[in-house]
Amino acid sequence: MKAFLTLVSLFVATLTLFPSLSQADNSSAKYGQQKVVYHINYDDAKKQSSTLRNIQNHINAIGEDNLDVQVVLHGNGLSLLLKPDALTNVPKFKHANADQTMAQKVDRLRMQGVKFNVCSNTVKGRNVNLERDLYEVDSSSLVPSGVAELAYLQTKGYVYLRP
Repeated sequence: MKAFLTLVSLFVATLTLFPSLSQADNSSAKYGQQKVVYHINYDDAKKQSSTLRNIQNHINAIGEDNLDVQVVLHGNGLSLLLKPDALTNVPKFKHANADQTMAQKVDRLRMQGVKFNVCSNTVKGRNVNLERDLYEVDSSSLVPSGVAELAYLQTKGYVYLRP
């Protein structure tokens, strides 16, 4: 009997220590499958970091298997993936936020299936070199137009969010 009570106590303690485990199961059932596009066209590193945190919280709440997340970056938003040493090459940007901390956040989200779409118009208009200036961006990440991509994804059932 004492062993049984010990097991029950351990079980209850585990549930109180890890409430997010049971909440995630309930949340995924509640929210179901979701398609979301996050829009970033601002260069404020704190706000960009907050948006990445929102995306991670979104994934945590319903599970990466229940969520299709796309991020569209255009204009000043490209600074999220702009390497700090690239500012000398692209004077049309005021900020380059892809430092080690931001890069780790982006990598973590990519590993969970988040796709980062980069506006080709911004790349061309601001003379950005994909390999030299941007963190982990290649031609497969380019979309012809950031705003057109936002509209397209919305017609495909993606919910638009701009934190």
